[in-house]
Amino acid sequence: MRHLTKAILGMALTVSSSVMAEDDFSTVEERIRALAPNATSIAISETPIEGMLMVQVNGDIVYATSDGKYLIQGRVIDLETREDLTEGAKSELRQEMMDEIDASKQIVFTPKEPAYELTVFTDIDCGYCRKLHEQVDEYNEAGIAIRYMAFPRAGIGSRSYEKAVTVWCSDDQLKAMTSAKAGEEMDPIQCDNPVAEQYQLGMAMGVSGTPALLTADGQLIPGYVPPEQLRARLEKMSEEAPAE
Repeated sequence: MRHLTKAILGMALTVSSSVMAEDDFSTVEERIRALAPNATSIAISETPIEGMLMVQVNGDIVYATSDGKYLIQGRVIDLETREDLTEGAKSELRQEMMDEIDASKQIVFTPKEPAYELTVFTDIDCGYCRKLHEQVDEYNEAGIAIRYMAFPRAGIGSRSYEKAVTVWCSDDQLKAMTSAKAGEEMDPIQCDNPVAEQYQLGMAMGVSGTPALLTADGQLIPGYVPPEQLRARLEKMSEEAPAE
């Protein structure tokens, strides 16, 4: 699917005040701008479906008819190949965002030689996030590195947000993460931290719940998956991935 999505995304024309190349998507762009006046990025591209355009609005994907009359929200699936073209496009966008992540600001639990590395958006108070962390050694034994990023579901300034700040500001972040996930009360700590930035990045990537697991190529695995099942799922995803 990735090679097809790359071909689609490769045709994307970032909307700007300059004159667009061969295809004139100005009508669609104008109507999308009216619906999302605060959008910082809009890109329009053709799709395999005649008369339908893919529109990237910040980190989200929607569709519009080429005459700008209809807006369509949902997934486009190729019934012959059973490929989810929308998820493929979103994966490409997430991968681009992930390339900008500062790895030094993640809290990482990893085996010496991981077979797979997952970026995991987590909430300190989330029940299934805590369940995942209780088994972090098992994930590591299965060859999976867990690279935590903060996603306090209640938002910036919430109690969960403050707990995440304390963890990221701790001298021993690994110990603090484990203690916080175990429900231990910790004295609040403040410092220059990436919690708000990571939360906003998660929102831009389409994260809406936790835990949210992201593979290196931007595929999203929502929710808790037990270690052995997750390893098997990652192996299958690797087998299905097209050769570069």
